[in-house]
Amino acid sequence: MHSTLVCWHARLHWQVKAKNTFVACVRVLSGEVVVRQGAVQTDLAWLSGTRDFTGNITIFHRGMATTDIDDDDLLDYAIQMSIQESCQNSACSESSSSENLKILEAIDRGDLFMLQKLSDVPAAFTEVDSGGWYPLHKAAIQPSPQVLEIVLYASYRLNLEEKTGDGDTALILATQAGLVDNVRMMLEHGASPDRTNEKNESPLLLAVRMDLFDVALTLISRGASVNQHCLKKWTSVHEAAKMGCTDILRLLLIHGGNISETDQHGVTPMAVAAEYGQTDAIEILIQNGGNVNAVAPNGDTVLYDAAGSGNPDCIELLLQHGANPNIASLSSQLPIHRAAYEGHYLALRIFIPITTRRSLRLSGQSPVHSAADGGHVRCLELLVEKGFNVNALLDTHISENYGDMRRSALYFAVSNGDVTCTEMLLNAGAKPDLDPLSCLLVAVRAGRYEIVKLLLAKRANVNCYFTVVSDTVFPTALQYCLRDEIMMRLLLNNGYNVEKCFSCHHDDSIWSTDTEEDDCHPAKKVPFCDFISVSWLEHLAGRTETHDRLDTSVGLQSDLK
Repeated sequence: MHSTLVCWHARLHWQVKAKNTFVACVRVLSGEVVVRQGAVQTDLAWLSGTRDFTGNITIFHRGMATTDIDDDDLLDYAIQMSIQESCQNSACSESSSSENLKILEAIDRGDLFMLQKLSDVPAAFTEVDSGGWYPLHKAAIQPSPQVLEIVLYASYRLNLEEKTGDGDTALILATQAGLVDNVRMMLEHGASPDRTNEKNESPLLLAVRMDLFDVALTLISRGASVNQHCLKKWTSVHEAAKMGCTDILRLLLIHGGNISETDQHGVTPMAVAAEYGQTDAIEILIQNGGNVNAVAPNGDTVLYDAAGSGNPDCIELLLQHGANPNIASLSSQLPIHRAAYEGHYLALRIFIPITTRRSLRLSGQSPVHSAADGGHVRCLELLVEKGFNVNALLDTHISENYGDMRRSALYFAVSNGDVTCTEMLLNAGAKPDLDPLSCLLVAVRAGRYEIVKLLLAKRANVNCYFTVVSDTVFPTALQYCLRDEIMMRLLLNNGYNVEKCFSCHHDDSIWSTDTEEDDCHPAKKVPFCDFISVSWLEHLAGRTETHDRLDTSVGLQSDLK
C-alpha cells in the first residue's frame, strides 16, 4: 500500500515521553513549528523519517505502509535520532562560536541571504557575546526590519524578554534606537511592552525621554501601562512634563495618565514641569485639573520650583491660575528667596511686589541673604534699589542652622570669597561687625587679601576677639596669619594692637611689674608667648622676620603715642 508523500526540509527535535508515546517537533524554514504527539499503534505508523548527509530530516506524512515497522522499531528509531542529534550538537559546539560570529557580521552588514542560510543553525542564535548580547539584541538596533524578522524566527529557542548584560531587552534597545518598525515587530511577536530594565524603566518611559511620539503611540496601542513607574516612582507623565513633550503628554493623559501621581520625593508632574520651566506642559496639566498649589513633603510649592527655573512665562502662568507666592517651604524659603539665590533677575522682579512683608518676616531671612549667598550682584542691586535692608539679620532659628552662627548678608559674601558682592554690600552700607565671628577674621583666615583690604577700608575692627576656640590676650586676627607675612603686614599697617603680643603675666616678662596690666589680663587668658610655644607653632617662634616686624610695629605705635 502506498501513501501520499509530504516532506519538509527541516530540523527535527525528538523527545520520548514513554514507551508507546513520543513527540516530534519540526522547525520549518518558514518559521512554523509543527508538533505531533500520539501513541504508536501497530496498525498505523504515526511518523517516520530519514536523515540525509546534511543532518536534515525528510518527514513523511502518516499513512505509509506499516507492515514492515512496529512500535518498538519506531520508538528505537526516535531514540536513536535523539541521541545522534545530541552527539552532533556536542561535536559542533566548538564550531557554534564561529557560526555566531558569522551571524553577528551578517546582522551588522544587513546581509539577508547569509542570515537566511545561517538560520539552519539555531544553536548559534542562543550564544551571547562578551556584553551579554544575543544576536536578537543586535538585530533589534539595526534599521532593517527584515534583518530583525529573520533573526526572530531563527531565535525561536529564546525568550523575547532575554536581557543584555546591562539589563536591556531587545524591545528596550529598539525603543532607545528610535526604530518604530522594529518596536512594532517585537510587539507583534509577543514582546511585553511593560518589561523594564535594571532601573525599572519601561520602554514607554524611555520613548518619552527621547521624545519619540510614534514609538510611544505604538507601545500604548499594544497595551503599555502609562502609569508604570521606575525605581524612583517616576512615571511617563513625569518624564513628559520634564521634557516638555506636549504631544506625548496629551497622548498619555488621553490614555489615562495620572497627573496627581507623585515620585519618591512626593513631587507631581506639575511641579516637575515648573522646575524645568516647561510652560506649555504646565498649561496642559492645568487644563486637565493639575493643582498649581500642590506642596511636596519638604514644603516646596509648584511656584517655588518655578522660581528655581527662572522662567518668567512659567511663573506668570502659575500666578494667573492662583499660585500663592507667600507659602514658605519647611526650610522657611519663599519663591522670592529661590529666585534671588539662583540669580533669576526677571523672576525676582516679579516676586518683589507680590511677596508680603509679613511672610518675609515669618521666614526669618531676607532675599538679600539669598542673593549674597548665590553671588548675584545684579539681584543685590535690585533688592537694594527696592528698599531691602543690607544689614538685615537672620533670625536665630535660621542662624542656628549654620555652624558659625552667621547672621548678616555680608558674611555670606565674605565666606564665599566673593569680592564683587562684598564690595557692593559695603558700598551700600553693610556693617562689617554684625556677626559673632567677625567677617574680617573669616577673610584673614581664608587669605582673601582683596576682601581684607575692603573690610579694613570700611573700618572693620582689626582688634576684634573671637574667644570660642581660644581666649587670648592679643587680638584674634594674628592667629590666622602667622605664616602669611603679607596678611600680617596688612593688619599691622591698619592699627593692629601689637603691644598685646608682649603683654605677659610671667615673672620674667618686662611687663610683670605693671600690676595694672596683670589685672587687665588675668591668667586664664592666653598670652602670645604661650600661644607661640605650642608644638605645632614652635617652629615659628624664632623667625627673625616675624619678631622684627612685631618689634617695629611696637616702636611705631610708641612713637605715635
